[in-house]
Amino acid sequence: MQGQDLVYKFKTLNIANKLIVINIMIFLLFFIASFLFNTSSDVLMQWFVLPEQPIEILKQPWSLLTYSFLHGGFMHILFNMIWLNFFSKFVLNLFSEKRFLTVYLLGALYGGLLFIVGYNVFPVFVSTKGYLLGASASVSALMVFAATYSPNISFRFFMVTVKLWQLAVGLFLLDLFRLGSGTNPGGMLSHIGGAIFGYMYAVQLAKGNDIGLWFEKIISGVVNLFKTKKNTPFRKVHKTPKNTSKKKATSVKDTRQIEIDNILDKIGKSGYESLTKQEKDFLFKAGDK
Repeated sequence: MQGQDLVYKFKTLNIANKLIVINIMIFLLFFIASFLFNTSSDVLMQWFVLPEQPIEILKQPWSLLTYSFLHGGFMHILFNMIWLNFFSKFVLNLFSEKRFLTVYLLGALYGGLLFIVGYNVFPVFVSTKGYLLGASASVSALMVFAATYSPNISFRFFMVTVKLWQLAVGLFLLDLFRLGSGTNPGGMLSHIGGAIFGYMYAVQLAKGNDIGLWFEKIISGVVNLFKTKKNTPFRKVHKTPKNTSKKKATSVKDTRQIEIDNILDKIGKSGYESLTKQEKDFLFKAGDK
């Protein structure tokens, strides 16, 4: 019974909290397994981390995504999950859970690809060997995606009011500095790759181009594979005469909703004060209906 309660609670979590739970469970699984088998967690994770050599990746192509659910230590997963929880609120306030997951997973994919390119193209990395793990690229993608789409969102950071774009720029510059200093260059490359994808996605989305739509369709297809199909009895449906007045009312309602959505997007990007008097009056009247 208790197990069923835990499953129910997990199902009711939002997508960000589900990802946090999954990351923690995987971390604990490898930690316990390394203790039971008296071996290093690196040995157990070798088939799931992302190697730098393309020939090795061909042997384990799943590692382009699985690496982002693995962590090398307690502090590594702690800070990644804190940042994931923090930035998820900004994204989920504006977008669906499916789009959130798309940014998260494609951020990992593009972060991993930049890691591979960096370690095989740029001379400064060619002489080094390593592998990639951690959710940092995904978190960077979410951070920059949110900051690019709604840069003027403000929040309190200790005693200072900070805008989202300022925090994102600061953390991105910190990654560039750490890349130049030679501290975890593979990880920094993945951060930058995820951040670049997050920026591109948000910019194109603002223009009306959803560059992650293909991936959303893949996610929907995978989810549908695991859905149980319920056989419904045949039911005869009688067509009713078309009601033109009802269609007109629906059309007017749709037009009003589109205008409300546009005004809310403007508030998200530039704040309430950026609205014209006409837009404020329209929003006020719409709220009374």
